[in-house]
Amino acid sequence: MTHSAVFRCITPHAAAIHRAVILENEEINPRSRITVRLEGDTTVVLEVEADDIAALRAALNMWLRLISVAAEMQEVAGKAEE
Repeated sequence: MTHSAVFRCITPHAAAIHRAVILENEEINPRSRITVRLEGDTTVVLEVEADDIAALRAALNMWLRLISVAAEMQEVAGKAEE
């Protein structure tokens, strides 16, 4: 049985976040498959498919954290420019 999840993160920094996290997609995990893409100018889409629920949870934890950290860094960088 395959498990999947899709998250859409809407932010004005979508392109920068996408560039920051897409580099991590090189890591290959045989139990999960990840797609990170831009949808328009303001949405980062994360699609995760895994062979089992534990692999799905692990992949989601990692990728949602990466996106969260990238978004936080964009906010910090924006405040530093002010």
